[in-house]
Amino acid sequence: MTISHDMDPMNEMVLRLTDLEIKASFMEDLVDHLNQIVVRQQQQIDRLSREVALLRQQAPDSGGGGFRSLRDELPPHY
Repeated sequence: MTISHDMDPMNEMVLRLTDLEIKASFMEDLVDHLNQIVVRQQQQIDRLSREVALLRQQAPDSGGGGFRSLRDELPPHY
């Protein structure tokens, strides 16, 4: 918005205040939207962390995590 120099100072202040209120409203909406995204991402992180923990519990104990040959990993049809 451009403010004319011949405008009444009171009207100029009202316009500037209105501009600031509009910007604050948009910022509030943006913050709310970003907060929702952060909440969803945290829920996803929590779910993935639980899944990793379950997979670690289900993984066979390979005797200390030593090297395993890739041939041991091949499906039977190879």
